[in-house]
Amino acid sequence: MELKMIKNIEPREFEKYELNRDRLLRLYRKMLEIRRFEEKVEELFLVKGILSGPSHLYLGQEAIAVGVLSALKDEALMVTTYRCHGHALAKGIDMNLLMAELFGKSTGTCKGLGGSMHASIYPEKGSIYATAIVGSGIPIAVGLAYSLKHQGKDNLVVCFFGDGAVNTGAFHEGLNLAALWKVPLLLVCENNLYAMGTKVERALSSKSIADRAASYNIESFVVDGNDILSVYIATKKAEKLIKEGITPVFLECRTYRMKGHGVYDKAEYRPKGEVEEWLKRDPLILFEEKLISLNYINKDELKRMDEEVKREVEGSVIFAMNSPILDFEELKNHVYG
Repeated sequence: MELKMIKNIEPREFEKYELNRDRLLRLYRKMLEIRRFEEKVEELFLVKGILSGPSHLYLGQEAIAVGVLSALKDEALMVTTYRCHGHALAKGIDMNLLMAELFGKSTGTCKGLGGSMHASIYPEKGSIYATAIVGSGIPIAVGLAYSLKHQGKDNLVVCFFGDGAVNTGAFHEGLNLAALWKVPLLLVCENNLYAMGTKVERALSSKSIADRAASYNIESFVVDGNDILSVYIATKKAEKLIKEGITPVFLECRTYRMKGHGVYDKAEYRPKGEVEEWLKRDPLILFEEKLISLNYINKDELKRMDEEVKREVEGSVIFAMNSPILDFEELKNHVYG
């Protein structure tokens, strides 16, 4: 199956994809919310020492979560990974609940029992599962999608995972079943070039990650993961194919995490020049430049929006700090089996 490259679109095509000024500004604001939230989380860990434990930040990958989830209908179901804060916010999960989960408070998405790596689990918004086991979300997403098909529902499942997941058995078994059953599934590989400290070229035998998906006869696209409009359009194309029942769809979104694998990782294994080159392609900066060039917003308005978002993030910290811890006796009410 031939791979397709998704590139940016011209402003004259915006109407075709329902991209008016207001919608574009909402996309930008959501990206900004994720960026400022993650920066605050990093500060709470490394500077203030208020938070502890494992946490994996989404800095630099904002265009993928927002591009994908904004293009899909709200009722789409989601399965994601431990790098899930950005997915949660892009899915519309309340920032206060997300921050409270990081603080281990009862007002959190998982009542403080899941922590950072499971913080996006919130079925009320269609966010079904966040797994800390690499690749394990893929077969779960296949099962969810098969359930939707079996019930005749006009819906789909989106599954996010990193480049490290493509070397797991779960990846291959999941894609094989997805293709055989033609389930309504959108597979989104966030290829940030490193699986922990291992560069993708050292672990990949095929030409590309998308090539692996295409080998299962799954429609596959390669997307610039730092360009939100390319991600958005690719998702719209994917949704159409999935709803027509032709095939699951695979998106390889090529991007770069701005920091290390986890909050404590200094990422010294990455060449300095490589990091500098990728930081020039910061997805927020690229989108800001696009919006300014279209006269949709100016620098003063961007500054005011940024200040509003920062206040919202600070408010979520206050909410979390003032929230109670789950009463011990309540634990038995949250054990299922």
